[in-house]
Amino acid sequence: MNEEYDVIVLGTGLTECILSGIMSVNGKKVLHMDRNPYYGGESASITPLEDLYKRFKIPGAPPASMGRGRDWNVDLIPKFLMANGQLVKMLLYTEVTRYLDFKVTEGSFVYKGGKIYKVPSTEAEALASSLMGLFEKRRFRKFLVYVANFDEKDPRTLEGIDPKKTAMREVYKKFDLGQDVIDFTGHALALYRTDDYLDQPCCETINRIKLYSESLARYGKSPYLYPLYGLGELPQGFASAIYGGTYMLNKPIEEIIVQNGKVIGVKSEGEIARCKQLICDPSYVKDRVEKVGQVIRVICILSHPIKNTNDANSCQIIIPQNQVNRKSDIYVCMISSAHNVAAQGKYIAIVSTTVETKEPEKEIRPALELLEPIEQKFVSISDLLVPKDLGTESQIFISRTYDATTHFETTCDDIKDIYKRMTGSEFDFEEMKRKKNDIYGED
Repeated sequence: MNEEYDVIVLGTGLTECILSGIMSVNGKKVLHMDRNPYYGGESASITPLEDLYKRFKIPGAPPASMGRGRDWNVDLIPKFLMANGQLVKMLLYTEVTRYLDFKVTEGSFVYKGGKIYKVPSTEAEALASSLMGLFEKRRFRKFLVYVANFDEKDPRTLEGIDPKKTAMREVYKKFDLGQDVIDFTGHALALYRTDDYLDQPCCETINRIKLYSESLARYGKSPYLYPLYGLGELPQGFASAIYGGTYMLNKPIEEIIVQNGKVIGVKSEGEIARCKQLICDPSYVKDRVEKVGQVIRVICILSHPIKNTNDANSCQIIIPQNQVNRKSDIYVCMISSAHNVAAQGKYIAIVSTTVETKEPEKEIRPALELLEPIEQKFVSISDLLVPKDLGTESQIFISRTYDATTHFETTCDDIKDIYKRMTGSEFDFEEMKRKKNDIYGED
Protein backbone atom coordinates (compact mmCIF):
# COMPACT_ATOMS: atom_id res chain seq x y z
CA MET A 1 0.00 0.00 0.00
CA ASN A 2 2.89 2.41 0.75
CA GLU A 3 3.47 2.85 -2.96
CA GLU A 4 3.11 5.40 -5.72
CA TYR A 5 0.16 4.95 -8.11
CA ASP A 6 -0.96 6.86 -11.19
CA VAL A 7 -4.58 6.71 -10.09
CA ILE A 8 -6.33 5.81 -6.84
CA VAL A 9 -10.05 5.01 -7.04
CA LEU A 10 -12.33 5.13 -3.97
CA GLY A 11 -15.65 3.27 -4.08
CA THR A 12 -16.64 0.33 -6.29
CA GLY A 13 -19.80 1.76 -7.83
CA LEU A 14 -20.19 1.11 -11.54
CA THR A 15 -18.77 4.49 -12.62
CA GLU A 16 -15.65 4.00 -10.51
CA CYS A 17 -15.14 0.39 -11.67
CA ILE A 18 -15.44 1.25 -15.36
CA LEU A 19 -13.02 4.19 -15.07
CA SER A 20 -10.62 2.03 -13.07
CA GLY A 21 -10.82 -0.68 -15.77
CA ILE A 22 -10.30 1.82 -18.60
CA MET A 23 -7.31 3.42 -16.83
CA SER A 24 -5.75 -0.02 -16.28
CA VAL A 25 -6.31 -0.98 -19.93
CA ASN A 26 -4.56 2.28 -20.84
CA GLY A 27 -1.49 1.16 -18.91
CA LYS A 28 -1.96 3.20 -15.73
CA LYS A 29 -1.02 1.79 -12.30
CA VAL A 30 -4.29 1.77 -10.34
CA LEU A 31 -5.15 1.17 -6.68
CA HIS A 32 -8.88 0.66 -6.06
CA MET A 33 -10.28 0.75 -2.52
CA ASP A 34 -13.72 0.64 -0.90
CA ARG A 35 -14.69 1.17 2.74
CA ASN A 36 -17.47 -1.45 2.36
CA PRO A 37 -16.88 -5.21 2.55
CA TYR A 38 -18.85 -5.66 -0.72
CA TYR A 39 -18.65 -4.35 -4.30
CA GLY A 40 -21.02 -1.81 -5.82
CA GLY A 41 -21.29 1.12 -3.39
CA GLU A 42 -24.63 2.82 -4.03
CA SER A 43 -25.26 0.51 -6.99
CA ALA A 44 -24.82 -2.78 -5.11
CA SER A 45 -27.13 -5.79 -5.28
CA ILE A 46 -28.08 -6.96 -1.80
CA THR A 47 -28.03 -10.65 -0.85
CA PRO A 48 -29.32 -12.53 1.12
CA LEU A 49 -32.82 -11.08 1.50
CA GLU A 50 -32.32 -10.81 5.29
CA ASP A 51 -29.70 -8.10 4.62
CA LEU A 52 -32.20 -6.05 2.63
CA TYR A 53 -34.68 -6.17 5.55
CA LYS A 54 -31.89 -5.03 7.92
CA ARG A 55 -30.72 -2.30 5.57
CA PHE A 56 -34.21 -0.79 5.37
CA LYS A 57 -34.80 -1.41 9.12
CA ILE A 58 -37.80 -3.66 8.53
CA PRO A 59 -38.49 -5.52 11.79
CA GLY A 60 -38.37 -9.33 11.91
CA ALA A 61 -37.11 -11.82 9.35
CA PRO A 62 -38.54 -12.22 5.84
CA PRO A 63 -41.59 -14.57 5.92
CA ALA A 64 -41.08 -18.19 4.82
CA SER A 65 -43.15 -17.44 1.69
CA MET A 66 -40.16 -15.44 0.37
CA GLY A 67 -38.18 -18.66 -0.12
CA ARG A 68 -34.45 -18.96 0.53
CA GLY A 69 -32.72 -15.70 1.44
CA ARG A 70 -29.69 -16.37 -0.71
CA ASP A 71 -31.81 -16.83 -3.84
CA TRP A 72 -32.25 -13.05 -3.80
CA ASN A 73 -29.95 -10.39 -5.31
CA VAL A 74 -31.82 -7.12 -5.04
CA ASP A 75 -30.49 -4.03 -6.86
CA LEU A 76 -30.55 -0.83 -4.84
CA ILE A 77 -30.56 1.18 -8.06
CA PRO A 78 -32.60 -0.24 -10.93
CA LYS A 79 -31.22 0.11 -14.45
CA PHE A 80 -31.18 -1.77 -17.76
CA LEU A 81 -28.50 -1.73 -20.46
CA MET A 82 -29.37 -0.52 -23.97
CA ALA A 83 -28.26 -3.38 -26.24
CA ASN A 84 -26.52 -1.00 -28.63
CA GLY A 85 -25.69 1.62 -26.03
CA GLN A 86 -22.48 3.00 -24.60
CA LEU A 87 -22.24 0.72 -21.57
CA VAL A 88 -22.25 -2.46 -23.65
CA LYS A 89 -19.46 -0.94 -25.75
CA MET A 90 -17.47 -0.11 -22.61
CA LEU A 91 -17.96 -3.66 -21.35
CA LEU A 92 -16.60 -4.94 -24.65
CA TYR A 93 -13.68 -2.51 -24.52
CA THR A 94 -12.56 -3.79 -21.13
CA GLU A 95 -13.49 -7.43 -21.98
CA VAL A 96 -15.72 -7.70 -18.92
CA THR A 97 -18.29 -9.49 -21.07
CA ARG A 98 -16.35 -12.71 -20.51
CA TYR A 99 -17.49 -12.69 -16.88
CA LEU A 100 -21.16 -11.85 -17.33
CA ASP A 101 -24.32 -13.32 -18.82
CA PHE A 102 -27.15 -11.13 -20.04
CA LYS A 103 -30.82 -11.70 -20.77
CA VAL A 104 -33.04 -9.53 -22.94
CA THR A 105 -35.86 -7.77 -21.11
CA GLU A 106 -39.22 -8.99 -22.39
CA GLY A 107 -40.89 -5.73 -23.15
CA SER A 108 -41.22 -2.03 -22.68
CA PHE A 109 -44.58 -0.52 -21.75
CA VAL A 110 -45.93 2.99 -21.62
CA TYR A 111 -48.73 4.43 -19.45
CA LYS A 112 -51.62 6.27 -21.04
CA GLY A 113 -54.89 7.23 -19.43
CA GLY A 114 -54.42 4.91 -16.45
CA LYS A 115 -53.64 1.82 -18.57
CA ILE A 116 -50.38 0.37 -19.85
CA TYR A 117 -49.64 -0.42 -23.49
CA LYS A 118 -46.72 -2.23 -25.05
CA VAL A 119 -44.30 0.14 -26.76
CA PRO A 120 -44.47 -1.09 -30.37
CA SER A 121 -41.14 -2.65 -31.21
CA THR A 122 -41.69 -3.54 -34.86
CA GLU A 123 -43.63 -2.04 -37.73
CA ALA A 124 -46.20 -4.83 -37.43
CA GLU A 125 -46.65 -4.12 -33.72
CA ALA A 126 -46.96 -0.40 -34.41
CA LEU A 127 -49.75 -1.04 -36.91
CA ALA A 128 -51.56 -3.39 -34.49
CA SER A 129 -51.06 -1.19 -31.42
CA SER A 130 -54.10 0.29 -29.69
CA LEU A 131 -51.92 3.20 -28.61
CA MET A 132 -52.80 5.12 -31.80
CA GLY A 133 -55.63 5.44 -34.30
CA LEU A 134 -55.24 4.38 -37.93
CA PHE A 135 -54.26 7.74 -39.46
CA GLU A 136 -51.96 8.48 -36.55
CA LYS A 137 -50.22 5.13 -37.26
CA ARG A 138 -49.55 6.09 -40.87
CA ARG A 139 -48.07 9.42 -39.85
CA PHE A 140 -46.01 7.77 -37.13
CA ARG A 141 -44.70 5.21 -39.61
CA LYS A 142 -43.61 8.03 -41.94
CA PHE A 143 -41.83 9.67 -39.02
CA LEU A 144 -39.99 6.41 -38.12
CA VAL A 145 -38.89 5.93 -41.74
CA TYR A 146 -37.56 9.51 -41.70
CA VAL A 147 -35.65 8.85 -38.46
CA ALA A 148 -34.17 5.60 -39.79
CA ASN A 149 -32.85 7.35 -42.93
CA PHE A 150 -31.75 10.50 -41.11
CA ASP A 151 -28.07 11.26 -41.66
CA GLU A 152 -26.69 14.66 -40.60
CA LYS A 153 -24.05 14.50 -43.32
CA ASP A 154 -26.50 13.82 -46.15
CA PRO A 155 -28.78 16.84 -46.77
CA ARG A 156 -31.11 14.73 -48.96
CA THR A 157 -32.24 12.77 -45.86
CA LEU A 158 -33.04 15.92 -43.87
CA GLU A 159 -36.09 17.12 -45.86
CA GLY A 160 -35.44 20.77 -45.00
CA ILE A 161 -34.81 20.19 -41.29
CA ASP A 162 -31.63 21.63 -39.79
CA PRO A 163 -30.37 19.10 -37.21
CA LYS A 164 -28.56 21.77 -35.21
CA LYS A 165 -31.29 24.43 -35.32
CA THR A 166 -34.77 23.00 -35.88
CA ALA A 167 -36.47 22.29 -32.52
CA MET A 168 -37.91 18.81 -32.00
CA ARG A 169 -41.35 20.39 -31.53
CA GLU A 170 -41.18 21.54 -35.18
CA VAL A 171 -40.25 18.06 -36.40
CA TYR A 172 -43.31 16.58 -34.66
CA LYS A 173 -45.40 19.31 -36.26
CA LYS A 174 -43.99 18.52 -39.71
CA PHE A 175 -45.26 14.92 -39.36
CA ASP A 176 -48.50 16.09 -37.74
CA LEU A 177 -48.09 13.84 -34.68
CA GLY A 178 -50.62 14.19 -31.85
CA GLN A 179 -49.86 14.76 -28.14
CA ASP A 180 -50.11 11.08 -27.08
CA VAL A 181 -47.72 9.97 -29.80
CA ILE A 182 -45.33 12.80 -28.92
CA ASP A 183 -45.46 11.71 -25.26
CA PHE A 184 -44.66 8.15 -26.08
CA THR A 185 -41.96 8.99 -28.66
CA GLY A 186 -40.14 11.45 -26.41
CA HIS A 187 -40.38 9.40 -23.23
CA ALA A 188 -40.58 5.72 -24.22
CA LEU A 189 -38.33 5.83 -27.31
CA ALA A 190 -36.01 8.83 -26.85
CA LEU A 191 -36.15 8.19 -23.06
CA TYR A 192 -36.30 11.81 -21.94
CA ARG A 193 -37.42 12.34 -18.34
CA THR A 194 -38.94 15.80 -18.93
CA ASP A 195 -40.27 17.83 -21.87
CA ASP A 196 -37.37 20.30 -22.01
CA TYR A 197 -36.07 18.53 -25.13
CA LEU A 198 -38.99 19.81 -27.26
CA ASP A 199 -37.39 23.22 -27.64
CA GLN A 200 -33.86 21.94 -28.20
CA PRO A 201 -32.29 21.10 -31.59
CA CYS A 202 -33.78 17.87 -32.93
CA CYS A 203 -30.50 16.10 -33.69
CA GLU A 204 -30.05 14.60 -30.20
CA THR A 205 -33.65 13.32 -30.05
CA ILE A 206 -33.48 11.72 -33.48
CA ASN A 207 -30.21 9.99 -32.55
CA ARG A 208 -31.78 8.72 -29.32
CA ILE A 209 -34.69 7.21 -31.25
CA LYS A 210 -32.16 5.65 -33.64
CA LEU A 211 -30.27 4.14 -30.67
CA TYR A 212 -33.55 2.67 -29.41
CA SER A 213 -34.39 1.14 -32.81
CA GLU A 214 -30.88 -0.22 -33.35
CA SER A 215 -30.80 -1.72 -29.84
CA LEU A 216 -34.18 -3.27 -30.52
CA ALA A 217 -33.02 -4.68 -33.84
CA ARG A 218 -30.31 -6.68 -32.04
CA TYR A 219 -32.68 -8.96 -30.14
CA GLY A 220 -36.25 -8.17 -31.16
CA LYS A 221 -38.20 -8.23 -27.86
CA SER A 222 -36.95 -4.98 -26.37
CA PRO A 223 -33.81 -2.87 -26.54
CA TYR A 224 -32.82 -3.64 -22.94
CA LEU A 225 -30.42 -6.19 -21.47
CA TYR A 226 -30.03 -7.19 -17.83
CA PRO A 227 -27.22 -9.22 -16.21
CA LEU A 228 -28.04 -12.54 -14.53
CA TYR A 229 -27.60 -12.30 -10.74
CA GLY A 230 -28.22 -8.53 -10.75
CA LEU A 231 -26.44 -5.27 -11.51
CA GLY A 232 -23.99 -5.88 -8.65
CA GLU A 233 -22.34 -8.29 -11.10
CA LEU A 234 -21.20 -5.38 -13.28
CA PRO A 235 -18.70 -3.75 -10.88
CA GLN A 236 -17.61 -7.22 -9.79
CA GLY A 237 -17.06 -8.17 -13.42
CA PHE A 238 -14.73 -5.21 -13.76
CA ALA A 239 -12.86 -6.30 -10.65
CA SER A 240 -12.44 -9.81 -12.14
CA ALA A 241 -11.20 -8.40 -15.42
CA ILE A 242 -8.62 -6.10 -13.85
CA TYR A 243 -5.42 -5.58 -15.73
CA GLY A 244 -2.79 -5.20 -13.07
CA GLY A 245 -5.00 -3.00 -10.90
CA THR A 246 -5.07 -3.73 -7.15
CA TYR A 247 -8.47 -4.05 -5.42
CA MET A 248 -8.94 -3.74 -1.64
CA LEU A 249 -12.35 -3.99 0.03
CA ASN A 250 -13.13 -3.18 3.67
CA LYS A 251 -10.51 -0.39 3.75
CA PRO A 252 -11.46 2.56 5.95
CA ILE A 253 -10.39 5.78 4.21
CA GLU A 254 -8.99 8.06 6.94
CA GLU A 255 -7.92 11.01 4.85
CA ILE A 256 -7.48 12.26 1.31
CA ILE A 257 -4.17 14.14 1.46
CA VAL A 258 -4.07 17.41 -0.45
CA GLN A 259 -0.98 19.62 -0.76
CA ASN A 260 -1.07 23.11 -2.31
CA GLY A 261 -4.62 22.39 -3.51
CA LYS A 262 -3.63 19.17 -5.32
CA VAL A 263 -4.22 15.56 -4.24
CA ILE A 264 -1.04 13.62 -3.40
CA GLY A 265 -2.36 10.49 -1.70
CA VAL A 266 -4.82 8.61 0.49
CA LYS A 267 -4.35 7.48 4.07
CA SER A 268 -5.87 4.17 5.21
CA GLU A 269 -5.11 2.25 8.40
CA GLY A 270 -2.09 4.40 9.10
CA GLU A 271 -0.50 3.84 5.69
CA ILE A 272 -0.31 6.33 2.84
CA ALA A 273 -0.68 5.43 -0.82
CA ARG A 274 0.50 8.21 -3.12
CA CYS A 275 -1.18 9.15 -6.39
CA LYS A 276 -1.27 11.71 -9.18
CA GLN A 277 -5.04 11.54 -9.68
CA LEU A 278 -8.01 10.41 -7.61
CA ILE A 279 -11.44 9.16 -8.69
CA CYS A 280 -14.21 8.72 -6.12
CA ASP A 281 -17.94 8.77 -5.49
CA PRO A 282 -19.55 11.67 -3.57
CA SER A 283 -19.65 9.77 -0.25
CA TYR A 284 -15.85 10.06 0.12
CA VAL A 285 -15.70 13.85 -0.32
CA LYS A 286 -18.86 15.31 1.22
CA ASP A 287 -17.34 18.83 1.30
CA ARG A 288 -16.64 18.84 -2.45
CA VAL A 289 -20.16 18.01 -3.71
CA GLU A 290 -23.52 19.78 -3.74
CA LYS A 291 -27.10 18.55 -3.70
CA VAL A 292 -29.16 19.25 -6.83
CA GLY A 293 -32.28 17.23 -6.04
CA GLN A 294 -33.57 13.89 -4.78
CA VAL A 295 -34.66 10.54 -6.19
CA ILE A 296 -37.22 8.26 -4.59
CA ARG A 297 -36.93 4.52 -5.24
CA VAL A 298 -39.33 1.88 -3.98
CA ILE A 299 -38.35 -1.78 -4.22
CA CYS A 300 -41.52 -3.91 -4.34
CA ILE A 301 -41.63 -7.68 -3.97
CA LEU A 302 -44.55 -9.29 -5.83
CA SER A 303 -45.80 -12.86 -6.20
CA HIS A 304 -47.26 -12.19 -9.64
CA PRO A 305 -46.24 -10.64 -12.95
CA ILE A 306 -47.50 -7.09 -13.53
CA LYS A 307 -51.04 -6.98 -14.96
CA ASN A 308 -51.41 -6.30 -18.71
CA THR A 309 -47.78 -7.12 -19.50
CA ASN A 310 -48.63 -10.49 -21.01
CA ASP A 311 -47.08 -12.19 -17.93
CA ALA A 312 -43.61 -10.88 -18.86
CA ASN A 313 -40.83 -12.08 -16.53
CA SER A 314 -39.12 -8.71 -16.99
CA CYS A 315 -40.18 -5.34 -18.34
CA GLN A 316 -39.92 -1.61 -18.10
CA ILE A 317 -42.91 0.69 -17.66
CA ILE A 318 -42.61 4.40 -18.37
CA ILE A 319 -45.22 6.79 -17.01
CA PRO A 320 -44.76 10.02 -19.02
CA GLN A 321 -44.98 13.10 -16.79
CA ASN A 322 -47.83 14.60 -18.86
CA GLN A 323 -50.06 11.63 -18.05
CA VAL A 324 -49.85 12.26 -14.29
CA ASN A 325 -49.39 16.06 -14.17
CA ARG A 326 -45.73 16.02 -13.28
CA LYS A 327 -42.49 17.51 -14.61
CA SER A 328 -40.55 14.23 -14.67
CA ASP A 329 -41.42 10.67 -15.65
CA ILE A 330 -41.97 7.77 -13.26
CA TYR A 331 -40.20 4.52 -14.13
CA VAL A 332 -40.82 0.91 -13.18
CA CYS A 333 -38.16 -1.77 -13.74
CA MET A 334 -39.32 -5.32 -13.22
CA ILE A 335 -37.19 -8.48 -13.10
CA SER A 336 -37.75 -11.90 -11.57
CA SER A 337 -36.44 -15.35 -10.74
CA ALA A 338 -35.72 -15.73 -14.49
CA HIS A 339 -32.69 -13.45 -13.85
CA ASN A 340 -31.55 -15.31 -10.70
CA VAL A 341 -32.36 -12.28 -8.54
CA ALA A 342 -35.43 -13.59 -6.69
CA ALA A 343 -36.84 -16.83 -5.31
CA GLN A 344 -38.90 -19.02 -7.66
CA GLY A 345 -42.22 -17.40 -8.59
CA LYS A 346 -41.24 -14.00 -7.16
CA TYR A 347 -40.88 -10.68 -8.97
CA ILE A 348 -39.01 -7.50 -8.04
CA ALA A 349 -40.45 -4.23 -9.33
CA ILE A 350 -38.55 -1.03 -8.58
CA VAL A 351 -40.28 2.30 -8.98
CA SER A 352 -38.20 5.47 -9.28
CA THR A 353 -38.60 9.13 -10.06
CA THR A 354 -37.14 12.56 -9.36
CA VAL A 355 -38.73 14.06 -6.24
CA GLU A 356 -40.87 17.15 -6.95
CA THR A 357 -42.91 17.68 -3.77
CA LYS A 358 -42.75 17.38 0.02
CA GLU A 359 -44.57 14.04 -0.19
CA PRO A 360 -42.49 11.82 -2.50
CA GLU A 361 -44.45 8.65 -1.67
CA LYS A 362 -47.65 10.24 -2.96
CA GLU A 363 -45.88 11.11 -6.22
CA ILE A 364 -45.29 7.47 -7.14
CA ARG A 365 -48.78 6.24 -6.29
CA PRO A 366 -49.81 5.80 -9.98
CA ALA A 367 -46.92 3.35 -10.39
CA LEU A 368 -47.64 1.43 -7.18
CA GLU A 369 -51.27 1.01 -8.26
CA LEU A 370 -50.07 -0.90 -11.34
CA LEU A 371 -48.20 -3.35 -9.09
CA GLU A 372 -50.91 -4.27 -6.56
CA PRO A 373 -50.93 -6.48 -4.53
CA ILE A 374 -47.44 -5.73 -3.17
CA GLU A 375 -46.00 -8.20 -0.66
CA GLN A 376 -43.25 -6.00 0.76
CA LYS A 377 -42.02 -2.44 0.06
CA PHE A 378 -38.58 -0.92 0.70
CA VAL A 379 -38.55 2.87 0.31
CA SER A 380 -35.43 5.00 -0.09
CA ILE A 381 -35.02 8.70 -0.82
CA SER A 382 -31.52 9.69 -1.88
CA ASP A 383 -29.87 13.01 -2.58
CA LEU A 384 -28.60 13.69 -6.09
CA LEU A 385 -25.04 14.92 -5.58
CA VAL A 386 -22.73 16.48 -8.16
CA PRO A 387 -19.13 17.73 -7.84
CA LYS A 388 -18.72 21.46 -7.11
CA ASP A 389 -15.83 21.73 -9.59
CA LEU A 390 -14.31 19.82 -12.50
CA GLY A 391 -11.32 18.58 -10.49
CA THR A 392 -8.81 20.19 -12.85
CA GLU A 393 -6.85 21.85 -10.04
CA SER A 394 -7.18 19.31 -7.24
CA GLN A 395 -7.02 16.32 -9.65
CA ILE A 396 -9.86 14.86 -7.56
CA PHE A 397 -12.50 13.60 -9.99
CA ILE A 398 -15.89 12.93 -8.44
CA SER A 399 -18.70 10.94 -10.03
CA ARG A 400 -22.34 12.06 -9.98
CA THR A 401 -25.00 10.18 -8.01
CA TYR A 402 -27.05 7.73 -10.13
CA ASP A 403 -30.17 9.46 -11.47
CA ALA A 404 -33.74 8.21 -11.85
CA THR A 405 -33.37 7.01 -15.48
CA THR A 406 -33.74 3.27 -16.04
CA HIS A 407 -30.76 2.85 -18.32
CA PHE A 408 -27.05 3.57 -18.10
CA GLU A 409 -26.67 6.18 -20.84
CA THR A 410 -26.39 9.11 -18.38
CA THR A 411 -23.88 7.15 -16.26
CA CYS A 412 -21.79 6.59 -19.39
CA ASP A 413 -21.90 10.30 -20.20
CA ASP A 414 -20.46 10.95 -16.73
CA ILE A 415 -17.72 8.35 -17.30
CA LYS A 416 -16.76 9.92 -20.64
CA ASP A 417 -16.80 13.38 -19.07
CA ILE A 418 -14.50 12.34 -16.19
CA TYR A 419 -12.21 10.52 -18.65
CA LYS A 420 -11.88 13.68 -20.70
CA ARG A 421 -11.19 15.85 -17.63
CA MET A 422 -8.52 13.38 -16.48
CA THR A 423 -6.72 12.76 -19.77
CA GLY A 424 -7.53 15.81 -21.87
CA SER A 425 -8.80 13.61 -24.70
CA GLU A 426 -12.17 12.14 -25.70
CA PHE A 427 -12.90 8.49 -24.87
CA ASP A 428 -12.85 6.86 -28.28
CA PHE A 429 -15.12 3.88 -28.88
CA GLU A 430 -13.79 3.39 -32.37
CA GLU A 431 -10.54 2.00 -31.03
CA MET A 432 -12.35 -0.70 -29.15
CA LYS A 433 -10.91 -4.12 -29.40
CA ARG A 434 -13.89 -6.07 -30.62
CA LYS A 435 -13.03 -9.61 -29.61
CA LYS A 436 -14.48 -12.58 -31.48
CA ASN A 437 -16.09 -14.11 -28.42
CA ASP A 438 -17.90 -11.07 -27.08
CA ILE A 439 -21.57 -11.31 -26.13
CA TYR A 440 -22.81 -10.95 -29.69
CA GLY A 441 -20.63 -13.73 -31.08
CA GLU A 442 -19.74 -11.55 -34.09
CA ASP A 443 -16.46 -12.04 -35.92
